[in-house]
Amino acid sequence: MSRKSDQYYFDTFLKCANFAYEASQLLNEVVNDYTPDRVSNLTDKMHEIEHNADHEKHEMTEVLIKAFVTPIEREDIMELAHNIDNMVDRIEDVLMRLYCDNIQKIRPEILPICELLIQNTNEVVELIKDLPKFKKNAEFKEHIVNINTMEGKADVMFIDNMRNLHVHEKDALQVLVWRDIFNCLERCHDACEDVASSVEKIVLKNA
Repeated sequence: MSRKSDQYYFDTFLKCANFAYEASQLLNEVVNDYTPDRVSNLTDKMHEIEHNADHEKHEMTEVLIKAFVTPIEREDIMELAHNIDNMVDRIEDVLMRLYCDNIQKIRPEILPICELLIQNTNEVVELIKDLPKFKKNAEFKEHIVNINTMEGKADVMFIDNMRNLHVHEKDALQVLVWRDIFNCLERCHDACEDVASSVEKIVLKNA
């Protein structure tokens, strides 16, 4: 995994992971200073982030098609690229739900989940940074543990929020709308864990 030409793949993984981190920051910015008009204005910015991530993934796919030798197996490159890109897609889904459902007021319980998502996507960035040198640096294991731990925390928040929603919210439409939003947020953290699982598989196959 030390050939100079191999670095392109790792650099692209990192670019895409940084797009996910940027998307999580934008989502957090939206929910912490929420107005419906602001959501409308920032959907274009979020879509631009998603478009940039897609572009990097598609460009890497073209390079991979023509490549004779790759640093890791092709299917592992594609799986990791897909899972990193999926983080951005899932984060955009949250913002689009807020926009499409015309949410007028944010429920405060989503704020800690969004804050945790910034931490989780940042941990993914650090994990991807360590991927090229995993044989010499055991820190990647700590990143995987941290990502899994945060996903577990997000699961607990999801369960608590769903319970609170169904117990205390009397408006059936609001229950349906916020249930979808909570599900979208939970899938964001699942997407981070999927990246960690892909990296773990790559490391085990190439150790």
